Amino acid sequence: MEFGFSLAVLKNVFMPFNLLMATFGVVIGIIFGALPGFTAAMGIAILMPITFSMTPEAGLIMMGAIFAGAMWGGSVSAILINTPGTPGAAATVLDGYPMAKQGRAADALRESVVSSFVGGILGVIVLQLFAPPLARVSLMFGPPEYFVLAIFGMTIIASLSEKMIVKGYISGFLGMLIGTMGMDPLLGVPRFTFGITGLIDGVMLVPALIGLFSIPEVMEIIQMHGSREEMIPNLKNIKIGFPTWAHTRRMIPTYLRSSAIGLIVGILPGAGASIASFMAYNEEKRASKTPEKFGTGMIEGVAASEAANNSICAGAFIPMLTLGVPGDSVAAIMMGALMVHGLQPGAELFTTYADVTWTFIMSLYLANVLMLFFGLYCAPWFSWATRTPKHILAISIVLLTTVGAFAVRESMTDVYVMLAFGIIGYLLKSHGFDVVPVVLGLILGPMAEKGLNGTLAISYGQNTAWFILQRPVSLILIGLTVFALVLPYWRARRKDKDPFASHEADIQ
Repeated sequence: MEFGFSLAVLKNVFMPFNLLMATFGVVIGIIFGALPGFTAAMGIAILMPITFSMTPEAGLIMMGAIFAGAMWGGSVSAILINTPGTPGAAATVLDGYPMAKQGRAADALRESVVSSFVGGILGVIVLQLFAPPLARVSLMFGPPEYFVLAIFGMTIIASLSEKMIVKGYISGFLGMLIGTMGMDPLLGVPRFTFGITGLIDGVMLVPALIGLFSIPEVMEIIQMHGSREEMIPNLKNIKIGFPTWAHTRRMIPTYLRSSAIGLIVGILPGAGASIASFMAYNEEKRASKTPEKFGTGMIEGVAASEAANNSICAGAFIPMLTLGVPGDSVAAIMMGALMVHGLQPGAELFTTYADVTWTFIMSLYLANVLMLFFGLYCAPWFSWATRTPKHILAISIVLLTTVGAFAVRESMTDVYVMLAFGIIGYLLKSHGFDVVPVVLGLILGPMAEKGLNGTLAISYGQNTAWFILQRPVSLILIGLTVFALVLPYWRARRKDKDPFASHEADIQ
């Protein structure tokens, strides 16, 4: 039973109650993912107490299914109402919502669920076959590697903002600056909180994301109050169905490339689905023959983001199951559930409790199949959001975002943060700035600071640069960073245009 193939394991997976828990978990996960602010972690945290009265297998199956369903569910609101339901769907907005505005919402939803399914299945295959060896990769990452990884992540801005690089980096710097709010990790004292106790833990990512992406959309709807806007076609009577084989074959490189990125990022503890989806989106844009069309409704952009943020599910379980190091917040919650059931992550899970572990891993295949079914045949029921009159939709978005922001920690501070970021997002968009670099700064800024502090500590603050250069993984990441920075300028020279020209024109 080295790779989980046994009749006993398959029998456990398809027991009526376990099958019911998988179905329930996927449906609830999609609902939690589709509602802005109601993330997978929240759904699992709320329902975890229910699992204490279940067998360990049933509880893990339900939580794994919630995770898989929520990771796709976030793309539903991202595509239909320009509001990512989960942080991992932030990159899906970039091309998914433009597709919906062009009347291609069904195509975007189909691609999102198919790529999510492919990414999820590939992730489970890797989890099943290579969990122990891949877990060792995370052991190679120390503070220096995380610091350089964060710097490499910020180079994505150069690709996302090729037409206004300076504005992109200004937005990214703003995000990093906001990310410093909260408790100083070294001195243990509050900084930049302005006496607001709710900001001691820093700015929560989910309320910030909701505000940046949804409030500017509401403001635009309000500004068009006197006009008859184009409505997205009603999806109720449209059969989404399976894609053609020709389309699937064309998208295979995207699926494989993005799933690999999601897996690698998922293995790294704390990296998160949002980083994976942006990295995959960025790499897909680099590989494209028409990178300038990304952000206008490219189906490859939707596929890259969704394949990455669903493959990260299995990636996050690799270090959690083998080393007891959760790859993200959901894995951390599930690790707590494991321990409540008396299961200690590590070698014992693959020996003493192998039946439980392999039942859980094999159930992830079932969860992804159920997600594909519900996505292809039930997604049209979510079209109520697109059929709602715009003024009612605006009120609904404000209500959902307010409830979603409050539900994260049941704190009014998060609601105020959401509104503040909504105003920031609206002002940035009004002056030609992109809000995506702000998100990257919020995510990667704290990671870079933590990595730098750790590097200074272990190098005793002397010859820190040389200390980083002596580490092979850091050297590889530095090389990738240089390549990522040079590539936009090289492209610009090939096109005989100045990459700063559009920005200089804006300044003048």
